[in-house]
Amino acid sequence: MTTEQQTAIEQEIAQLKSTLTGNMFQDMDARDRIHNLEMQLKGIKPVDSHFDCVGCGS
Repeated sequence: MTTEQQTAIEQEIAQLKSTLTGNMFQDMDARDRIHNLEMQLKGIKPVDSHFDCVGCGS
């Protein structure tokens, strides 16, 4: 992952976190996207994988 890609992911995570309301149901999609982006950032899953999370099946 390049520095530019990492920066873009970090910015998207920050933007998504700024939209969180504290309501679990309203925030569900944003939190899911944040989770997926953080997994990419940490190298937990392949970027091109069609599985978001092998362990939990998300």
